[in-house]
Amino acid sequence: MSPNLEFVAGKVVLKVRLILYNKGKILLLKQTKENGGNYTLVGGTVETMEYARESLIRESLEEAGIVLRPKDLQLVHVLHKKTALSQRITLYFKATRWEGALASREPEKFKEVEWISLEKLPKNLTGTVRHVMKEYRKGVLYSEYRK
Repeated sequence: MSPNLEFVAGKVVLKVRLILYNKGKILLLKQTKENGGNYTLVGGTVETMEYARESLIRESLEEAGIVLRPKDLQLVHVLHKKTALSQRITLYFKATRWEGALASREPEKFKEVEWISLEKLPKNLTGTVRHVMKEYRKGVLYSEYRK
């Protein structure tokens, strides 16, 4: 199979993630041990009939109890990552406003939701999130994650 046909037959996954700051801290989810036990950002996969902002609004409420509005979301980074089975594009949005009571609302996936100091990010922050935070804080809009 030629490389071009292989790419056409391959899968492209669109994901969204939330960058939410509060008083020098960033909101992170801690995965359950069964799901890796690492810290990550709120977000997930954009479903077939959704737009990216709609997906992030849904995921934020489902995962962390956060209520967002489309007008308060600004695209701040785009990440391209390849896996063995797919091409992955993740859109990172920064929220300027939010409401709700923070809580881990998917306890089977996430142990807790926490505000963590930007100056003391956990060692077990996922590699992808660590990469994106570094690039985003430098003002880079697009990056590629290569392990």
